[in-house]
Amino acid sequence: MRRFPWLLAAAFAILAAAPLAALFGGWLTSYGVTQQNLLARLKPPSFLGGDPRHLLGTDRLGRDMVARLVGGLQMSLSVAVAGTVIGAVVGSAIGFIAAHFRGWVEESLMMLVDFQASLPFILIALTLLAFFGNSLTLFVILMGLHGWESYARLARGVVLSAASQPYAKAVVALGAAPMRLYLRHILPNVASALIVQVTLNFPQIILLETSLSFLGLGIQPPLTSLGQILGDGREYLSSAWWIAVWPGLVIFAVTLSMSIVGDWLRDRLDPMLRHRTA
Repeated sequence: MRRFPWLLAAAFAILAAAPLAALFGGWLTSYGVTQQNLLARLKPPSFLGGDPRHLLGTDRLGRDMVARLVGGLQMSLSVAVAGTVIGAVVGSAIGFIAAHFRGWVEESLMMLVDFQASLPFILIALTLLAFFGNSLTLFVILMGLHGWESYARLARGVVLSAASQPYAKAVVALGAAPMRLYLRHILPNVASALIVQVTLNFPQIILLETSLSFLGLGIQPPLTSLGQILGDGREYLSSAWWIAVWPGLVIFAVTLSMSIVGDWLRDRLDPMLRHRTA
């Protein structure tokens, strides 16, 4: 990122603008997310000669694309944030438990991690959705299960390394309880590695959510997400391209920006990489 500081600045700007647009983007339009007007269906964006009241055009049911994008961005970001938090907490906790107990507990948990990592998650998601049906709660839990094994493996490794350091041994010698050792002393020292993993896993969850919603297996009407809007527009690419292009651009911009920031954070927080590039 040192060679392209403008790219990093653009990534931070997009990541700052995305939640702001999700929270306050509704002020840009007076239409609701599900408000239909069949007389105004498939209107092009206003800058291409469309209705000035519909800045980015309308979809096949005459719904305003600005309102749809704002609603879709709210849902996609909410699901991605919730899934990332669930995966980070569950996976990190399993990694800490494995590093603490060692023995058969560690072996059992790592076998579970290897089993999860060996299966394509999309197959697990499709199977669970087929058996239990689709609901927002189940879908968020599924997003949380994506990537938890990477947190568990990473947390176990960094905790084992930190526990062997002199400061950790000194804390144990002073009689500190394991909970105090891990939460007050080890966790702050390994948090940087876990934060980097969060930034790398977040765009993956957005892509997974939008992919499933694109296929009709994720967010269901009347709720909407960027993937669902993209799926609605695939049949109109030749006649009403804006239905699919706008959500596609938003997905591309947010995921790419988060990947760029994650790569930058890894360079800044990883001591080995800092030493190598110094």
